[in-house]
Amino acid sequence: MKQNAPILLFCYKRLDSLQQTVSALKKCVFASESELYIFSDGAKADKDKQPVEEVRAFIKDITGFKKVIIKESEINRGLASSIIEGVTDVMKFSERVIVLEDDLVVSANFLAYMNQGLEYYTYQSKVYSISGYTIPMEVPAGYQYDVYFLPRASSWGWATWKNRWENIDWSVSDFAEFSRNKENIRQFNKGGSDMFAMLKKQMNREIDSWAIRWCYHQYKTQTYSAFPISSRVQNIGFTSDATNTYVYNRYQTTLDSGSALEFNFSDDIELAPFFLRQFQHFYSKYARAVSKIKTYIIKARHKTNG
Repeated sequence: MKQNAPILLFCYKRLDSLQQTVSALKKCVFASESELYIFSDGAKADKDKQPVEEVRAFIKDITGFKKVIIKESEINRGLASSIIEGVTDVMKFSERVIVLEDDLVVSANFLAYMNQGLEYYTYQSKVYSISGYTIPMEVPAGYQYDVYFLPRASSWGWATWKNRWENIDWSVSDFAEFSRNKENIRQFNKGGSDMFAMLKKQMNREIDSWAIRWCYHQYKTQTYSAFPISSRVQNIGFTSDATNTYVYNRYQTTLDSGSALEFNFSDDIELAPFFLRQFQHFYSKYARAVSKIKTYIIKARHKTNG
């Protein structure tokens, strides 16, 4: 296997979750053989300055990696710009990267899985990215592989290659034409009933998402993401001090035990109906509506008890 891909960790002001992320990452096999790039975003408002400084004090003492490189922004770039610019900068000297945010906990075999996936699919251009996270999935009896493929990328612990990343049109220059084609929109929404709505909000500057533009590029190139059968990432961003506090977390999944260090990757890079059906149900309008109702109930209870 080639040299381990550099790990890019993006953080802002959530010290507690960042500490959990780093603690889990340090326990990974190959952590000590991997370079860690930490991107610390600047404070957006005066009230954010202290938590940002607390984060920066913490990251200066991080050890356990081959090398730790810290990039501190003097201004608030926001997550989208931070990731786009950070990944692009590191890819000036690296052909592949592994990316994490400060609310993700990984299994002990996360780096082994990601690096092996990057190596295995290097020349398989139909595979656009490797995901460390998976939604809860049933696996058919006798399924022999450690991955399956989906038309939608995940931003929760992922990896990709320079020759995929460098061709993305972040401005989505063809959006006006695309948005007038109902069939294209229907095809795009096979990646989830929320896809076009998110892209439209992005283009209207109602949200600031790098991930939906990433997914749109994957749709245009008709490429897939390789997802693990067993999740090697858990999102802990639905707890205190997070934007999604008191939101029903339907993305809760079972974190892999971390014991396996060799993985069986599939050469049949196609969308398997068994997995695709579960995926499309998970991202259906019905499932999303149920999630919103449960979130409303959770918030109402918290308000009553608070």
